[in-house]
Amino acid sequence: MKPEQIYQELKDLAEKLEVTVSEQSFRASGIPVKSGFCLIKGKMHCIIDKNITLRKKTVILAQSLFELPHENLFVVPAVRELIIKHGRKNNNNPKTQ
Repeated sequence: MKPEQIYQELKDLAEKLEVTVSEQSFRASGIPVKSGFCLIKGKMHCIIDKNITLRKKTVILAQSLFELPHENLFVVPAVRELIIKHGRKNNNNPKTQ
């Protein structure tokens, strides 16, 4: 799969899991801001710096989706592998390795 397709598949999965994915420019904020998962008024969001590479956006989104219950949803095998790979790296939890 092309990188753009993988990123789109991750965004589609996020939508199914009721996670809002948005790309924002962090440059104007004037404070150090990091892309990632957050809760805003009880709703799940993954806010990503739109100025980073597509590869970094994909990794951030995959890491954010790792902990969410996606096992019973259809996910393209290459995308599921990516979620597991990057989620485990980020999580460092022995029970998931």
